[in-house]
Amino acid sequence: MNVALTDLFTTDIGILSLITIGFIIGMASYLAWYVRQHVLSAEAEQKRKQ
Repeated sequence: MNVALTDLFTTDIGILSLITIGFIIGMASYLAWYVRQHVLSAEAEQKRKQ
């Protein structure tokens, strides 16, 4: 396990993998927030119409 962690944090490919994983997590978080905001605003607009 130490070899895997050493490779992850010290090699170029490992660092690029960490950056990619971080980007994917960040993008997923942003998309979840964006969709939630639009769903909530659509629900509020629907309630106002009723």
